[in-house]
Amino acid sequence: MALIELADLRHLLVCPRCRSPLADGRGAFHCTSPGCPYHAPTDFPVTGRWPVLVDFERSVLHREALSTGAYRGGRTSPNPAARADRLPAVLAHVWKPPNRVAVRNVDLLLRGLLGSAPRLLVVGGATIGNGVDAVYRDPRIQVIGFDIVPSPVTQFIADAHQIPLAAASVDAVLVQAVLEHVLDPALVVTEIHRVLKDDGLVYAETPFLQQVHAGAYDFTRFTASGHRYLFRRFEELGAGPVAGPGTQLLWSVDHLVRGLTRSTLAGRGARGLLCWLRALDRLVPASYAADDAAAYYFLGRKRDGEMSAAEIVAYYRGAQTDA
Repeated sequence: MALIELADLRHLLVCPRCRSPLADGRGAFHCTSPGCPYHAPTDFPVTGRWPVLVDFERSVLHREALSTGAYRGGRTSPNPAARADRLPAVLAHVWKPPNRVAVRNVDLLLRGLLGSAPRLLVVGGATIGNGVDAVYRDPRIQVIGFDIVPSPVTQFIADAHQIPLAAASVDAVLVQAVLEHVLDPALVVTEIHRVLKDDGLVYAETPFLQQVHAGAYDFTRFTASGHRYLFRRFEELGAGPVAGPGTQLLWSVDHLVRGLTRSTLAGRGARGLLCWLRALDRLVPASYAADDAAAYYFLGRKRDGEMSAAEIVAYYRGAQTDA
């Protein structure tokens, strides 16, 4: 696995409040700026092997809850991906089919990274996302990962609204199924833009028509145009649906049955029986899928300018065009 050792990225870490360099000692980190509220020697403690680099005064995270493991990545129930991984291969593909859109786009992302050891930041990387595992297999890539909980595939704990990395310190960012779980997605994307080097790449997947997941830590959905405007300071290299109307219908049936029966198990059973609905995605024209997708992806390159209001209106690719 291509994870960078914490010691090797130590020089990239900054204070999430003022972005001054960090110092470490006595099992904790602290800000080197005397005027910063996080200047005390133990302000950023280390939990296990993970530095907790969170500005708790400006975060939904609480120090006490994080220390007791209450968050589990903003998820209070077992991770659906982990459940699928425990199933036999045939059933796992029914419950969690491979994300071929992510596989294709991550391949493009990796091929677009130049140099001998480019750095790739995974935002919300407590688990390896569906279709993105090539990032961790590529020996050329130096992977940096963080989430709000510790994980074997992360080096520190942080809030994506204040990424504790120096400006222009990474070559690419992967943010899959994360932006719906943050209070201010635009601020998170601004942080992604800040930590990327010039011409750096970003790959994002974000829901549109999906039910609430992660309970109290699920906040936002995006249309195709809204998702594009979120990344308005990036040149588009590719964008479109991750999963279409058939998939979102399948999830709707799952949750309808849950509501009618008050049983999550019954909903999952219905989802398994009707898994063939996903195949309908292939029959829907792209313009209609753009209006009715379960989720969208965006692959882009950092730039200095941004889209105007007129450009985002003209960007619309759906079926609801003016007469």
